[in-house]
This record gives sequence, C-alpha cells and structure tokens, in this order.
Amino acid sequence: MVNESLNQEKSNDNPAPESEFQTDTSYSTQPSVSIHPSVSGHPSVSIHPSVSGHPGVSIHPSVSGHPSVSIHPSVSIHPSVSVRPSSSAPASTFAQPIGATHPSSTGPEGSMIKVSKRRWAVVLVFSCYSLCNAFQWIQYGSINNIFMTFYGVSAFAIDWLSMCYMLTYIPLLLPVAWMLEKFGLRTIAITGSALNCLGAWVKLGSLEPHLFPVTVVGQVICSVAQVFILGMPSRIASVWFGADEVSTACSVAVFGNQLGIAIGFLVPPVLVPNIKDQEKLAYHISIMFYIIGGVATLLFILVIIVFKEKPKYPPSRAQSLSYALASPDASYLSSIVRLFKNLNFVLLVITYGLNAGSFYALSTLLNRMVILHFPGEEVNAGRIGLTIVIAGMFGAMISGIWLDKSKTYKETTLVVYIMTLVGMVVYTFTLNLERLWVVFITAGTLGFFMTGYLPLGFEFAVELTYPESEGVSSGLLNVSAQVFGIIFTISQGQIIDNYGTEPGNIFLCVFLALGSALTAFIKADLRRQRANKDAPETKIQEDEESNISKVPTPTVVSEARL
Repeated sequence: MVNESLNQEKSNDNPAPESEFQTDTSYSTQPSVSIHPSVSGHPSVSIHPSVSGHPGVSIHPSVSGHPSVSIHPSVSIHPSVSVRPSSSAPASTFAQPIGATHPSSTGPEGSMIKVSKRRWAVVLVFSCYSLCNAFQWIQYGSINNIFMTFYGVSAFAIDWLSMCYMLTYIPLLLPVAWMLEKFGLRTIAITGSALNCLGAWVKLGSLEPHLFPVTVVGQVICSVAQVFILGMPSRIASVWFGADEVSTACSVAVFGNQLGIAIGFLVPPVLVPNIKDQEKLAYHISIMFYIIGGVATLLFILVIIVFKEKPKYPPSRAQSLSYALASPDASYLSSIVRLFKNLNFVLLVITYGLNAGSFYALSTLLNRMVILHFPGEEVNAGRIGLTIVIAGMFGAMISGIWLDKSKTYKETTLVVYIMTLVGMVVYTFTLNLERLWVVFITAGTLGFFMTGYLPLGFEFAVELTYPESEGVSSGLLNVSAQVFGIIFTISQGQIIDNYGTEPGNIFLCVFLALGSALTAFIKADLRRQRANKDAPETKIQEDEESNISKVPTPTVVSEARL
C-alpha cells in the first residue's frame, strides 16, 4: 500500500524562480520500472530534476538523456523526484521551451546566449567572395561596347552575359536552398567560392575573338556560384550575430556584393581601354581576367580556413529558440507553402523584385545609356555606376544601423522605397540635360536609396517569416529580383534602342511607383523581435508547437513510501 505525503523541505532550501529549468538529469541507482514507456536515446532536458534523496513516484513519462537498456515499460520502485526545480542553474541560462529536444539546445552550450569573436571574420570573408562574384557579373556590361568589338557580337549578346546570372538563379534556387538546410553554411560557402574561382579561370581560355562561347561558359559557372551566395547574408547574420547586430551584419554581408558591382564599374574601363588593336585589347582583357582569377583563388582558401557551420553558443534568444523549434523531419516544400500563405511576405516578394529588378536593369544598361548621351565617355560611365553603388553602400549601412536601433522595419522600408522612386524620376529627367556633373549627383542620390533598399528587404523578410529558414525567405526574394531583372533588362533595352533613354527610364519609374504603393500595405508583423523580447512561452512558441513534440506540464505527486 502506498501512503502519499509531501516530504518536509530542508530549512536552507531556497526555491528557484518558476521560469528556470534545470538542465541536469537525475536518475535513480535502484532498479526501476516506469508506468509509462521510457523515452530514451535522445538528448533531452529534465523538467523537474531531483534535489532530494528520498524516493518518489512520477506519473509522467520518464525522459532520459541516456540510452535505455530495456524496451519494455516498467514501474519505478525508487525513482527520485524533487518537488522543486533546482536553484543551481545560472541566471543567464535561457529557458528552453517545453518539449524542445533538439540536440543543439541541450546542455550548457545550447542554453548560454553568447556571441562569437569569429563572427566578424566569417561575415567579412563572405563579403569578399561575394564582391568577387559581383565583379564578374558586371565586368562585361560596364564596357559593353568594347566586348562587342572584340568578340564581334551584338549588344544583346553581351547583355545576356549579365542576364545569365539572373536566369540561372531561378531554377537553381530551390535545390541550393535545400542544400543549405541539409548541409549547412560551411558547405554552401565552400561550394560557392569554389565555383566562383573555377569560372574566373575558365574565362582565361576566351582571349581570342572567336572564343566567345568559352567566356559564356565561364560566366555561366560564375552565375551558378551566385546561387550559393545571394541567399546567405540574412542566414549568416541570424546564425552568428546577436539581436542588436543582425541588421548591421546583414548590411555588411550585402555590402560586399554592392562593392563588387562598384569595382566592376570602375576597374574594367581602366584596365581595358577602347583601342582597335585586337592583340593589345586581348592583352588588357587577360590582365583583368588574371587578377580576378588570383583573387578568387585566395578567397576560396580563406573560406576553407575561416568558415564554420555555427558558433559554439547561440548568439541571441531568437536563434536559441530557433534551434529548439527546429524539426529535422520538417518538409522543405511545406516551408515554402507556409511562406506563400503569409500575405505580408508575398507583398514583400513582389515589391523587392520590382526594386531589385530595376537596379539590375539600370546597372546592365548604364554604359549604353551614358554613351548615347556622352560618346567616348566609357570611363565616366563606369564612374557613374561606381557612384550609384558607393552611395547605395552608405545607404545600406545607415539603414542597417538605424534598424538595429529603432526596429522600424516597415516605416524605414517604405520611406526608402518612396525615395528610390523620387531619385529615379529626377535621374530620368536630368540625363537629357547633357551635364555630366548633374548626372553624377542624381545617380548618386538614386543609388543611395535604390541600392540601400536591398539589405532592408532581406531583414524585413526574416522578421515577417520567423522562425522559417532565412535561406528560403531570402532565396524567394532573389528569385523575384532575377525574374523582374530579366524582364526589365530586355524591355528597357528594347525601349532604349527604339525610343531613347528617357522612355526606358520612365518604364522603370512606373514599376517603382507600383512597388511603393504595395509596400504601404505590408503589415509590420515583427515575429523575430517578439521572440527576442518575450519569454519562450509566448505566442510565437505556441504557434510553432505543432512542429515539436509536446511534454505535459509536470505535476509532482507526493512521495510514496512502502
């Protein structure tokens, strides 16, 4: 017969706060048989470990952190159960959500919130090889007329060396995003930098006018590398950086890509002058290709050395909770379906694509537009492109810092979008003034907002879709950008050839106005911010509990004595 009574607590026992959970598991030295089947073989957290030496009985499932030697249900004769949680857990320990048994969320490493010193090295190396890849995207378009002469092809053929980046991304997004979830950051980073390096060296085999197909192959390889790069900034920021750094880190990661475009506008016109001698022209092109090949190789080596999968400790409350909510059996396609059921995210996908697609078209066709108004100004055309991107980099950094301080994602995104439209309108109607210095000013103003918008879109998407994978949300944004980029580049190019630059730019203004209007309808549902501010038992956790195993709230039964 079992008499139920509560043990007298020792006078020096101090109860811990109810929100603290002990991460050490208690187990009995007596032979035991559990009323319910034992759950074993998986790392787990004991909700009510023992601090008492007295035997007791629990009516709840036994959760063991060690493999069980029996496969049969059993009843514990002398299991030990405490009526209080232990007060020994450190105050900084992050309370795990009930039922979370993800391996990375257990033990001290999973429960401590701490940023890694390596985080800045990771984001800087990523930024550098993203720079290298972006340079290779725009290096043909920035001296479009020179490559037309060298290879004896049309302007449209050279435009496709830029558009192949956009075209390749669309079918490869889903496989690469799946690989990111399956194999992790390090594998994706190494693959992307390796392909970027390979493509750079393949181009060295195209230094004859009849070898245009070889340069196309090299560019296609680089475009595949881009698929392994574009979706990474927000993922790196979330995995490696604290809650007050993620927007800045994302801006730094995007900064490299923008800087690569800027250098791609500036350097090719300097290294490859517009000369008629084919041999000298081939020599100058080879210098550019050798430099980029050497840089790509060095960066590939740095990626192998520097990149790690993730830091030892989660850098933020949201990331720790993300580890806990992660389901190894989650369907990748189901994640995409959930994202497309999120109306706010769908609106952002459209508006981001309209803005980024306009930027891609403007960058690809800039040389052609400037040369039409200022013949022989290839170098200044590159400098105007440089001005657009450098101004955008400052815009991106300022926006990232502002977001980390204010968390006003919706308001900042809307203001930047509207100012992009204003900048595009001013640029459109000043290009015809035939004043080069005016074009520099208006192009810089446009770039500050248009290019500065790109990291804002990434971060806003992560906020709207948390705790879905950052790789998936960023990838869908980029697909939208590539689709609109191809449409806008082809359409604006045809308009410029047939009607002039002003109608071509007005074409972009119309779609930027549409994007501004749609942005106003996006609701600021900042899920990641709520996860960082609230306790794990908030609505965000409750919304996601269907994805994780549930453990009933423990009710300690009084001690049983025989």
